[in-house]
Amino acid sequence: MLTALSIKNYALIEDINIKLQQGFTIITGETGAGKSIMLGALGLLLGDRADYSSIRDSAKKCVIEGTFNIGNYNLEDFFFKEDLDFETQTIIRREILPSGKSRAFVNDTPVKLSSLNKLGGFLIDVHSQHETLSLGNNEYQFQVIDTIAGNEALLLDYRNRFREFKKLNRRLEELKEEQAQAAREYDYNLFLLNELEEAKLEPGMLEALESRYEELNNVEELTEKLGSAVDLIGREDIGSLETLKEVRAGLSKIAGFSATYESLNERVESIIIELDDISQELSDALERVEANPEELEATNQKLQLIYNLQKKHSAENIEELLEIKNQLQEKVSVSENAEASLLEAEKAISEAKNSLVEVSAKIHQNRKKIIPVFIKQTEEILAGLGMPNARLKIELKPQQELLPNGQDQLFWYLAANKGGDFKEMKKAASGGELSRIMLAVKSILAAQSSLPTIIFDEIDTGVSGDIAQKMGEILKRMGESMQVIAITHLPQIAGKGNSHFKIFKEESAQITTTKISELEQNERIEELAMMLGGNNISESAMAHARALLN
Repeated sequence: MLTALSIKNYALIEDINIKLQQGFTIITGETGAGKSIMLGALGLLLGDRADYSSIRDSAKKCVIEGTFNIGNYNLEDFFFKEDLDFETQTIIRREILPSGKSRAFVNDTPVKLSSLNKLGGFLIDVHSQHETLSLGNNEYQFQVIDTIAGNEALLLDYRNRFREFKKLNRRLEELKEEQAQAAREYDYNLFLLNELEEAKLEPGMLEALESRYEELNNVEELTEKLGSAVDLIGREDIGSLETLKEVRAGLSKIAGFSATYESLNERVESIIIELDDISQELSDALERVEANPEELEATNQKLQLIYNLQKKHSAENIEELLEIKNQLQEKVSVSENAEASLLEAEKAISEAKNSLVEVSAKIHQNRKKIIPVFIKQTEEILAGLGMPNARLKIELKPQQELLPNGQDQLFWYLAANKGGDFKEMKKAASGGELSRIMLAVKSILAAQSSLPTIIFDEIDTGVSGDIAQKMGEILKRMGESMQVIAITHLPQIAGKGNSHFKIFKEESAQITTTKISELEQNERIEELAMMLGGNNISESAMAHARALLN
């Protein structure tokens, strides 16, 4: 519950501090006194976006702070998930700086507005004057029924599954488009793939082919040069090998004279061995060189094929062509495996749909079970609020289609008067009737939820007299299990409050300031008398006010 509220430098408010109690609290004040300003400040505290223009003195910051007793509302897990320090007396502070920047704190820890908004949803339900119209809104109607039916966990599970189901359907459509595109390109991609596969490409192939082509294309020069080299090395008269052998023969005779000659002899021996080996390899190479026009033509054709493939695919080397071949294989595979991929995707969608149908069936049963109970409770409350002949009808129609909140369509109808026909809620009820129906709904919801605080902003619109008296009794009963705050213009409701605050304006030095004060018993009597008869308070109005308080 909200135990304290402080507002500084906001709109017409300079500085107010109030303490609030459990039970039913009344806030009254003349039209324009600043009740909506106070609600606006409270909205900022609960995560509404800030407006720099709402700062009273633009040279100072605006600070709104609320203290909440949350020890009995099982919010420890929420604080843990949001990485906040849990305190049974939690303080929320909102600041709007002169620069226009807005900051929010929970127990002095900075928080984002999204986190503050979530926390606010656990703490306070603010029923504005315009919210009564939401009774005709289908989304709100579902929200009421599902809250009373206890469908929150099931709906969370359903919505998570529904998002996944939608994602699977989008993926199926993407897959179909990919496969349609692949089918359009299949023949061309298959032609390109076959062309690359027939080339039997391997890493390093191009370099080897180019080397072999050079050999085959230069047979005459190779034969001439290799033959000349073999001759120069091996000829008996002037060959290098024979000359070195003569050198070796001479050195071998003097090798024993010193280590120097021995070393020279060994080096010459090594040269002879190496030169002999070179001579043999040159001879072998010369024997292999032969004119082969057929192989030359085949090698040239293979090279031209590779060069053409490189040009066609803008590839620098064989490795890039092999990568392109892999990509083409994948594209061709998409078309060739299209049926299997579609079947797999459709199977996943079918399984997701079955799980959704299963969860939605549970949601439907809970709704179906609670609707008669809700109708009975609502009609009983309405009877006590001066609508004894009002009849509520709620139709729940199962659908084949999977909807964001299940497989139901929901319709609320009202017959406000005896013998009247059922009409859609928003068309069947007057403003006063809508106010009474909303109060009935809220009182039923309050019994179902653990919401610490509910604020009614003129829930009494369109009612008066004995009906207002009974509305006050309902609000007072609600205050027995939760904190209820009502902004009202009706003395019959104001008299039911456990505590009473008055909002008023003061003018000084051409400055208007909104203030709020808690009324003592005598002050409450005077306030109620003024609400009954205006500023000129009569003794009968005072007597009536005392009777309302008693």
